[in-house]
Amino acid sequence: MNSIKNHYFTGERILFGLKKAELAGIVFGEGESPLKEAHNLNIKNSIFKWKYPLWYDTDIEVENTTFETMARSGIWYTKNIKMTNSALQAPKLFRRSAGIKLDHVHFANAEETMWSCQDINMTNCQVNGDYFGKDSANIYLDQVSIIGNYAFDGAKNVEVHHSTLISKDAFWNCENVTVYDSTIVGEYLAWNSKNIKFINCKIESNQGLNYINQLKMKNTSLFHTDLAFEYVSKLDVEVTTKIDSVKNPVSGKIVAPEIGTLIIDPNKVSLDKTQVVCDKIGIRTVCSDLNQKPED
Repeated sequence: MNSIKNHYFTGERILFGLKKAELAGIVFGEGESPLKEAHNLNIKNSIFKWKYPLWYDTDIEVENTTFETMARSGIWYTKNIKMTNSALQAPKLFRRSAGIKLDHVHFANAEETMWSCQDINMTNCQVNGDYFGKDSANIYLDQVSIIGNYAFDGAKNVEVHHSTLISKDAFWNCENVTVYDSTIVGEYLAWNSKNIKFINCKIESNQGLNYINQLKMKNTSLFHTDLAFEYVSKLDVEVTTKIDSVKNPVSGKIVAPEIGTLIIDPNKVSLDKTQVVCDKIGIRTVCSDLNQKPED
């Protein structure tokens, strides 16, 4: 394997098509696509300063490396990349890539990051930025913190463990999402999605959990969650805390210790199709078309 150490590179496509090489202590300065179409690289203790550093690459390992702000749109169309202990300042990293494994990676500005990617494994990572993970599939998260709205819009086959999401409109338009032992804070959670599960979670979500086909919740706490389960079918819900209000569930079963207000519009849904097991329901009312989600 070739070895390149302690070097400063500038210029476009400076190491284009590099194969079977170890790079250590490298600074890639101004110059686009320095490692385009590279294969079998081990990159350590290095810095990327400019645009499009890793495009159309395969079998890449990155350790203790920094992607500065202008290293934007950095990892596109790349397959089989492992990254550890690295700091990523640049937006739009990871697009249409596959076989991504990240551990102890910090995304300081994850705007439009991890879009249309496949087979993602993230552990012990921090993410800051909106629209993370859009239209991606086959995602595994453990000990991941995400702060930013619209996380995982349109994602499929997502499994989350021991993580925290502070994210308005998380998991919209998703399919097959299971979240274990995690905390989610943010309005309008998981609208327009299919087969969504929350197990041992803590959730705070104004008007969350609406327009879902097949929702399962077990041993989960809901805080300040109102107008929940609107037009949700195939409910299998057991929560441990009071639900502020429930509106127009379509079918299934809801088990809760208390519901502040149960709203049913008989012109839109039938209470006979939803079993509500609750010892304390504050108000039962008939009301329609309240508090629809405002336009942003």
